[in-house]
Amino acid sequence: KVTENAKNSLASLRRGNPLLEPTLAIIQAHNDRLIQEANKNFAKEIGLRVIHICLPEGSTKDEIVSEILRLNEDPNVQGLALDLPESLYSSKVLNAVKPEKDVDGLSSVNLGRLVHGDVCDCLVPPTVCAVMELLEDIGGKKVLLVGVRGAEGAALQSVLRREGAAVLSCHWKAPQLQSELGHADAVVFGSAKPDDVPVSWVKPGATIISCAHGLLSEKHNYGQQNNPAAEKTVGSLAVAMRMQNMVKNMERWIQSQQYRKWDLHCLKLQPLSPVPSDIEISRAQSPKAVDVLAKEIGLLTDEIEIYGQTKAKVRLSLLERLKDQPDGKYVLVAGITPTPLGEGKSTVTVGLVQALTAHLNINSFACLRQPSQGPTFGVKGGAAGGGYAQVIPMEEFNLHLTGDIHAITAANNLVAAAIDARILHENTQSDKSLYNRLVPVVNGMRGFSAIQLARLRRLGINKTDPETLTEEEISKFVRLNIDPSTITWQRVVDTNDRFLRKITVGQANTEKGFVRQAQFDIAVASEIMAILALTTSLQDMKERLGKMVVANDQKGEPVTAEDLGVTGALAVLMKDAIKPTLMQTLEGTPVFVHAGPFANIAHGNSSVLADKIALKLVGEKGFVVTEAGFGADIGMEKFFNIKCRASGLVPSVVVLVATVRALKMHGGGPNVTAGAPLKKEYTEENLQLVADGCCNLQKQIQITQLFGVPVVVALNVFKTDSPAEVDLVCKIAKESGAFDAVPCNHWSAGGRGAIKLAQAVEKAANQKNSFKYLYSLELPIVEKIRIIAQKVYGAQDIELSPVAQSQVDRYSRQGFGNLPICMAKTHLSLSHQPERKGVPTGFILPISDVRASIGAGFIYPLVGTMSTMPGLPTRPCFYDIDLDPITEQVKGLF
Repeated sequence: KVTENAKNSLASLRRGNPLLEPTLAIIQAHNDRLIQEANKNFAKEIGLRVIHICLPEGSTKDEIVSEILRLNEDPNVQGLALDLPESLYSSKVLNAVKPEKDVDGLSSVNLGRLVHGDVCDCLVPPTVCAVMELLEDIGGKKVLLVGVRGAEGAALQSVLRREGAAVLSCHWKAPQLQSELGHADAVVFGSAKPDDVPVSWVKPGATIISCAHGLLSEKHNYGQQNNPAAEKTVGSLAVAMRMQNMVKNMERWIQSQQYRKWDLHCLKLQPLSPVPSDIEISRAQSPKAVDVLAKEIGLLTDEIEIYGQTKAKVRLSLLERLKDQPDGKYVLVAGITPTPLGEGKSTVTVGLVQALTAHLNINSFACLRQPSQGPTFGVKGGAAGGGYAQVIPMEEFNLHLTGDIHAITAANNLVAAAIDARILHENTQSDKSLYNRLVPVVNGMRGFSAIQLARLRRLGINKTDPETLTEEEISKFVRLNIDPSTITWQRVVDTNDRFLRKITVGQANTEKGFVRQAQFDIAVASEIMAILALTTSLQDMKERLGKMVVANDQKGEPVTAEDLGVTGALAVLMKDAIKPTLMQTLEGTPVFVHAGPFANIAHGNSSVLADKIALKLVGEKGFVVTEAGFGADIGMEKFFNIKCRASGLVPSVVVLVATVRALKMHGGGPNVTAGAPLKKEYTEENLQLVADGCCNLQKQIQITQLFGVPVVVALNVFKTDSPAEVDLVCKIAKESGAFDAVPCNHWSAGGRGAIKLAQAVEKAANQKNSFKYLYSLELPIVEKIRIIAQKVYGAQDIELSPVAQSQVDRYSRQGFGNLPICMAKTHLSLSHQPERKGVPTGFILPISDVRASIGAGFIYPLVGTMSTMPGLPTRPCFYDIDLDPITEQVKGLF
């Protein structure tokens, strides 16, 4: 009956989860084959998979604990049971088993729940289940437990008392044993009965049950005519109950895999005035341990990889687990055309999610880009938000994080090395020599690697035996014939180093005169960074990496990373970088930090994967707030036309960040320079400058409306802003078509200062959404560029240089014409000229060059002169950054 019920329950679970393969691991430290066979037979009948880990007799507790800990972390094992000699059943061993995998129910956590009556939240130990099955109605009867000790004894007493039995316990040598046996209605033996205890002591007609380990027969009769008591053993019934517990465990495991509302404990903020530095605020808060945060938001133990105390990588397996979970609302934070100081998009993003989660009790996630070391040590000094709306610990956020940018640097430079090495070897070797080195004889055998076989198939050579290729096929296979003048792949480094903008490589004698001009880009400008931000899976990333075009051959055909044979190695270098990093805000709400492509030369958005995972975790009524780089004309346009196409996600609301400072600049105020004090126009009330500058805000609202998404203006308030200036901006924004416009004080007050913004976003997200792309991918490349220039920037027309037109013709001929456009343009103006503020009109947008990121999946025209390697200013931020050698605390980081 037990087996049949368990079998039916498991079959029902499988109908809803067809890929379910429940696995029970049993650690055994004795040579009892009978128990092992019983476990296997019952498991097979029910449909469970059983793994026996047979440790040698005499194994120590430490050896058993070590094996338990290994199985605890095995995601393919959902249940864990122990078959050990009695001497090894200590609390140290039993409590090593994870409570959620404890099929025998003997850990202190499970027993505590059982004793406290939390029956729905615990498993009754199999032996106890078997005893209760064998005992008939015991309400009001006296049950004696003899030699039943430890965890099983405590569990049995608790269950018997709950059923109304009077329970007494004693050991075999107890002086009162004979008297108690004579009065008990039922006796449970926890170990084999000694010979010096006669059966005549047992009350006639009493039920006797033996739980002694190793007894699998069903009945033993003492054969004494004056006492017809028969001993029932739990034996195989306990094994069946263990399997039933495993099925119950699977039910709980499946429930744990489903989405559940967050049980988030937010951190309290006590804002100070004046507001201290960002790093002082960050240090004053004690962040939660990241595994605690992960558990609060519904992540499972095997879905995170912890880096220190406050960071963790999140595995992509979560997407499969929650694939049927509805997504939350998707919010984009963009901005007006900024000053060189930035207007606080990251701060608004963090303040908004702190308000939603910590103050409105709505599940919400912030998704941010990882900052580049270049700006951190150069001009900007960090990108974790600011004031009381930031990600903590901010120094870890800004320095290295979990090494993703270093992985991108390594992968990018591996490709660069492969290009130059391949040119050198092809130029100095015959076809035969190249072939012998590319397909060497190893242990007397010659074979193609998987990536080489893929190249052969692309060349139309359907052969797998290296000895069968003709001379012509060998030549086609070994020669990429890269044209050095067409190489577009550059080396990268994550430091602002202007002297690497143009370099010469190959000057050593060993390179045999193959000198060429090249350059370094900053690491976050690498196409691999753009791929990381746009990929949707490990397989997708691998395919994108292989498609990267690094140069053309002598015939003008593209040469890819796949042709170089480096794709698998790149995937290996990026296998951890593809996982988003979990951190937290000052108020203990979750943040994903992932990817960091520049917004003026790439698409400038955090990763698709971080957004997708966050949307599943917040649930249908939750919010995911992600940030686009720079102004709406750059970051937001690319978010909609490139990122949304890659992800298939539809945005619910755009939050457009503005500041009085930036609006005054657009109204004709003096230049704003990083590092220089602000002029009085920016620190004193000037309503006319604000009104004149609102033209830029109005234009950015209009750009948002091109895509059919509701827009809420967030005015990031500074202490120098007057109430009249704030009111004026909000009034003009609403009159210009914004759903709402809200002043925000999150920088000085944390999430509490962004509650009105959060409420406005929540209302806007319920509005009708008619999202649409700006252009069809089927349009010619030049026409797509023209649409962006005219409709977004306000240009009269575009003008392509001969170089740009030549590249457009080449990409169209090579079959890349249907890709979206990623404009590389200054972020300091709607036009291509940084000094032109407000809303420039009537200008011709010059396209100096057109390049392609085929792996990332976009064409990027260069507007005017664009630098892919920033330089250090006269006084970089690193003058202020230091390390205390005693406390190891970072000083001076913003």
